[in-house]
Amino acid sequence: MLDKKSILQCDDLPKELVSVPEWGGDVFVRTLSGTERDMFEQSMMEGKGKNRDMNLKNIRARLAVLTICTEDGTRLFEAKDVDALGKKSAAALDRIFSVSQKLNGLSGEDVEELAGN
Repeated sequence: MLDKKSILQCDDLPKELVSVPEWGGDVFVRTLSGTERDMFEQSMMEGKGKNRDMNLKNIRARLAVLTICTEDGTRLFEAKDVDALGKKSAAALDRIFSVSQKLNGLSGEDVEELAGN
């Protein structure tokens, strides 16, 4: 049976090496923590109550900022880097976005469900 210490010490954020030829190399993309996933999902919604709209602006860069990391899993970017990263190659961001979606179980249906809620 797992105990508190075992759960809190385990490395449960797997990562994947992604080739990004547009940037001349590779980056690691990792799984989101629970807090990061909630932050990302919250960033997709604008407004309050029944007046909510889906915010897809810079969605690839927003997810990339949360998931691009060093080999040890430390994030490379901060929230303030979203706009700058969003100006990079769409092909590169799309590749990273796709791997991030796969690692984090974020499908198109998940996005639609968020919009419905």
